Amino acid sequence: MTEAKRVICLIDDEFEDLELWYPVYRAREEGAVVQYAGPEKGRKHIGKYGVPAVADLSYEELDAERCDGLLVPGGWAPDKIRRSERVQAFVREIDAAGKPIGQICHAGWVLISAKMLQGRKVTSTPGIRDDMENAGAIWFDEAVVVDGNLISARRPPDLPEYAKAFCDVLYGRRS
Repeated sequence: MTEAKRVICLIDDEFEDLELWYPVYRAREEGAVVQYAGPEKGRKHIGKYGVPAVADLSYEELDAERCDGLLVPGGWAPDKIRRSERVQAFVREIDAAGKPIGQICHAGWVLISAKMLQGRKVTSTPGIRDDMENAGAIWFDEAVVVDGNLISARRPPDLPEYAKAFCDVLYGRRS
């Protein structure tokens, strides 16, 4: 039996509940161990629709060498998450290592602040299309866009394709 993949999911208040839980459960179904990382270890964060998630780790404890992939949910949380310099550095480290990064809806803001979108193919909620393009990304209005290790999706109706694509990249499968 192979060792379980370790995935970090970034959280803060007002994450989009479905965009957090659906890919997390899908990764866990594949055997991944998913941990939540937030500003403070042990702090409970409430999603936009009231579903809580508790941070297993603080942002300061993030270690790119000890994880195999990253999930960033949408909602309003990404606008808070992206302000952490530690998160920005962590995202760049994960990207430089070629490990999968899943982002959906407004999660693109985190990647913008990490300054890693120049020339990358992505999608997002159309509401941040300009932000993504101004950061140098090549934006597509598609359910899911996979560009190497970067997996992006627009919004909740795209979750089945997005979660599958993330797991395919995480486990070295191509759809």
